[in-house]
Amino acid sequence: MTRRRTLLRAGAGSLALAGLGGCAVLAPPLDTAALRQAGSAPGLPLRAELDAVPFVPQTPLHCGPAALATALGHAGLPADVAALGEGVFLPARGGSLAVEMLGAARRAGAVATRLPGRLPDLLTSVAAGQPVVMLLNLGLDWLPQWHYAVLVGYDRPQELAWLRSGTQRRAEFSFATLERTWARGGRWALTLLPPEQLSATATEADALQAALGFERAAPPARAAVAYASFLARWPGRLVAQLGLGNARLAGGDAAGAAQAFAAAAQQHDSAIAWINLAHAQLALGKRAAARDAAQQALRRTAEAEPVWRSQAQAVFDRAQGAKNPP
Repeated sequence: MTRRRTLLRAGAGSLALAGLGGCAVLAPPLDTAALRQAGSAPGLPLRAELDAVPFVPQTPLHCGPAALATALGHAGLPADVAALGEGVFLPARGGSLAVEMLGAARRAGAVATRLPGRLPDLLTSVAAGQPVVMLLNLGLDWLPQWHYAVLVGYDRPQELAWLRSGTQRRAEFSFATLERTWARGGRWALTLLPPEQLSATATEADALQAALGFERAAPPARAAVAYASFLARWPGRLVAQLGLGNARLAGGDAAGAAQAFAAAAQQHDSAIAWINLAHAQLALGKRAAARDAAQQALRRTAEAEPVWRSQAQAVFDRAQGAKNPP
């Protein structure tokens, strides 16, 4: 029986080694293969490394908080890894969920922006001075070993990447290994930046979602900065214009809010923009201007946006009857 068990174990080991040998001859993942092609990613430097990114070694099971603290520290938003752990570590799961990571980053003052699921975009972020928090699966699809790490450098000719990972300040991965472990993790990656900065590679949709999420956790004045940064790259986007106005109004800047709402109303002829402009004008004590904006809102609801009719009527009535506007 003992000999049989030994043989079975040896057989299993042989199978495992055969599997590893097979992995060694697998074709490279798509992004890694594409980066080898002449002329691919022409604007991407051959090498970049962010040596100044702090190193926060993880304690057992706390790779998520350590990765957050690393990226936040580089963004000028130092955070205590133990405090982050209390907010994101879920003992029942033995780790940190992505949604908890996003929330903790926003509460710490960072705009957390999801990145496209392509390796060249991550390398471009690093080249732009923005380290990238990555979720890796260091195990197998059927036996995952989840791990958060921070991409801080790469070398295209050598196909090497360097990460702040676990207890290693400069963990080295080949492009192929990094892409495979990242793909097994769902290609989840994000940048953590102060609201004055925008992610170098995020799509418009992801950048807008990042600003909206930041607004829910940040002081109004900081949320306004995030929306202003977004609009500097993608001007005239209605949702961001409304977000900017709402954040300014919530922060006590009624004049700035009126400016944002007026731009949105004039550009988009949107009922909700006219309604919000009327509220901002009332906050400034400008009854006539508020009434004019409310009338425009009523016109718009009659033409095409009936869903806002009751709100338009309510602010019009306020503008008509207010003797001492707030």
